[in-house]
Amino acid sequence: MKKGVLLVNLGSPDSPTAKDVKPYLDEFLMDERVIDVNPVLRNIIVRGIILNFRPKKSAEAYSKIWWEEGSPLIILSKRFTEKVQKHTDLPIALGMRYGSMSIKEGLQELKDKGVEEVFLVPLYPHYAMSSYETVVVKALEVQQKDFPEMHLTTLPAFYSNPDYIKVLSKSIAEGLKDFDYEHILFSYHGIPERHIRKSDPTKFHCKLDGQCCKTNSVAHHTCYRHQCYDTTELVIKELGLPKDKVSTSFQSRLGSDPWLQPFTDKEFERLGHEGIKKLAVITPAFVSDCLETLEEIAMEGQEQFEEAGGEHYKHVPCLNDRDDWAELMANWIKDWEEKGALPQTHIR
Repeated sequence: MKKGVLLVNLGSPDSPTAKDVKPYLDEFLMDERVIDVNPVLRNIIVRGIILNFRPKKSAEAYSKIWWEEGSPLIILSKRFTEKVQKHTDLPIALGMRYGSMSIKEGLQELKDKGVEEVFLVPLYPHYAMSSYETVVVKALEVQQKDFPEMHLTTLPAFYSNPDYIKVLSKSIAEGLKDFDYEHILFSYHGIPERHIRKSDPTKFHCKLDGQCCKTNSVAHHTCYRHQCYDTTELVIKELGLPKDKVSTSFQSRLGSDPWLQPFTDKEFERLGHEGIKKLAVITPAFVSDCLETLEEIAMEGQEQFEEAGGEHYKHVPCLNDRDDWAELMANWIKDWEEKGALPQTHIR
């Protein structure tokens, strides 16, 4: 069977206008793995409340980071795809979970090239039901409905893969060059605490007490919190960073339900108030810079930190279209193509 690759990222509105942001947010927030309540309540929350005010506010945020060529996330994802394609003869398509450039369009592109066996690559290092899992579920739904002759193999979450950690660490080291930081904050996208419990296959391990993530368990395969902290620890080890100068937090919370803590915005305040003057921020939950990194962290985060007394602030870019990141992805594709092998992730 002819093989091909589908890379899938989050997606973006078509323009930084409320008109285009609204349908994008509708598709995103109506996803049952993003707002995981019963459909009637989700419809009330999203279409009865959020979409009445959020599109305008989000459009203003998007307008701050929008590039002349278009959405940064889309442009960076396209550049990354083109670089990966240079390292393999297999056809590669790019799809988005939400908005234009759908997963269906990506699979159709591969089908038109005669592809029957697809390597599905969710561009998320960590497993979460609202990111990695929803990509996999959506892709399988589309495949079974519209492309039943196709077979999908999915790239596992790669948050602790040694080669990924090396590439991530190298990008961080380069980003921190000539920046005399006093503290490094690893900020990951937040999720509701209930998502952690729902993703726990044992239904008893994840207590969110700070100790469960340190105790070996099969639950770590799908525990977003554990995986985030593991990535931070592995980068600390790889770069030899002083542990007392590094911390982890979670950003982008929505609503009043309990979300993973500590919150990134509160950490900006705490660190500034405690006398930290030089702060570097890393955002490893994303492989491509986007609204959450370029506006929420690079812009708002700097303002929050400086208002709390900070003076020097550095946001380290995501992997984006780095050559070594594209080469690593191409190597994973090659291993799958030639040996049916998938990259190893060490569960601790």
